[in-house]
Amino acid sequence: MSVEHFDVLVVGAGLSGIGAGYHLKTRCPERSLAILEARESIGGTWDLFRYPGVRSDSDMFTLGYAFRPWKAGKAIADGASILEYIRDTAREFGIDRHIRFGHRIVSAAWSSQHALWQLQVEVGGQLRGFTCNFLYLCSGYYRYDAGHLPAFPGIERFKGRLVHPQQWPQDLDYQGKRIVVVGSGATAVTLVPSLAGEAAHVTMLQRSPSYVLSLPDTDALADGLRKVLPEKLAHKLVRAKNVLLSMFLYRLCRHRPDLAKRLIRGGMRRYLGEGFPLDPHFAPSYQPWDQRLCLVPNGDLFRALRKGSASIVTDRIEGFSEHGVRLASGQELAADILVAATGLELVPCGGIRFEVDGCPVAVGDTYSYKGLMMSGLPNAAVCVGYTHLSWTLRADLASLYVCRLLRYMARKGYSHCVAQADDPRMPAAPLLDLQSGYILRAAPLFPKQGPGAPWRQKQSYLGDLLDMRFGRLAQRNLKFHRATPAGETLQPGT
Repeated sequence: MSVEHFDVLVVGAGLSGIGAGYHLKTRCPERSLAILEARESIGGTWDLFRYPGVRSDSDMFTLGYAFRPWKAGKAIADGASILEYIRDTAREFGIDRHIRFGHRIVSAAWSSQHALWQLQVEVGGQLRGFTCNFLYLCSGYYRYDAGHLPAFPGIERFKGRLVHPQQWPQDLDYQGKRIVVVGSGATAVTLVPSLAGEAAHVTMLQRSPSYVLSLPDTDALADGLRKVLPEKLAHKLVRAKNVLLSMFLYRLCRHRPDLAKRLIRGGMRRYLGEGFPLDPHFAPSYQPWDQRLCLVPNGDLFRALRKGSASIVTDRIEGFSEHGVRLASGQELAADILVAATGLELVPCGGIRFEVDGCPVAVGDTYSYKGLMMSGLPNAAVCVGYTHLSWTLRADLASLYVCRLLRYMARKGYSHCVAQADDPRMPAAPLLDLQSGYILRAAPLFPKQGPGAPWRQKQSYLGDLLDMRFGRLAQRNLKFHRATPAGETLQPGT
């Protein structure tokens, strides 16, 4: 079996992978690079999700790349526009020429003797071999082949159509149909107003409510600044403003939750009017930002509810009839189409099996170093974005850190580095600090956080900016090594 070698292999050609490709090409041009993408197209999540109304729940001045300003008018953009932006970025900077489509990494084995990752990659149903010096995982954490579908009791009785948003049928005709959307998260609040324009009626059925925040889909300051300032400067100023506002909102929710609740409820009341019952439909049992806030641009969900083209029911599913959903309260919701907006399935590192010098390594047994390396896995980094800010803000910083690390090792003559915990049994916490069901279900599969730095991921963009761009690379828990020509001994770096 022939084997191809690259200095750096990036896994995934979505928002993170294309950004990683840009930074590696710009800052480490001497390194050979390939991006392995399991699917047949660029875009990752934004190519996968095709349900009606799919859009960002972050503003595009922070979800977009720092190196390529977002030029479109809407700050809260639809999925097709985001996908076009990612593809245009890949084409403009020549990143698309480095992508290998239909390449799914099955396993990755590290050899200390050769200071190499040896990969088995499935291509067209056959295995091919690749090696690399550094492996950068930008595959996100969604499972792409299936979403989460609960075991609905008696679903076989339902004679209508059952749809999951992650596998939305492009030929689905919902005009004039009665639709029940099961869920209360970001997908549900996006789908309901989008379907309500054509369906006979849409009911959002939720077991428990979420916090829903309305924001305008345009940015007045951005529109004004772009008229009088150079494009890149206007982009930087708006990006900085939006980062600070997002950080302020997050800290307000965490430190003054009662005030945050009043402000969120006040915003909903302005759209829904005094006669609409916020309780129980918009009164979560948890605090703001225990789960991610749901964003609705221009109050579109609230407008649909007030107009009557959509309604909301808070109850538990008891079972199904041929023509609808039976609830614990005894009510039955008529439905021609049932949309299970019931969440995602998560998978760490694209489901790759790892081993180091012949010993299997379970990702869930590792600790996360600075939120981007896994203890015990040499020359490997994983891109994990923020849970409360735009994903790309942290993805950009992670890629800059990887580039700094590669250049540092080249200057010092190191072949590889590995994060090592002083105490492999230190107290552990989940990597992702949200209480959403899909995150809690998958928590044991992901790297753990420790009790403090560098094993706890900061939820501070400014702190990460200082650390990842300017912080000292050589630290006690990051061990650097030089491999001898014969590969017989390893010498720790300083």
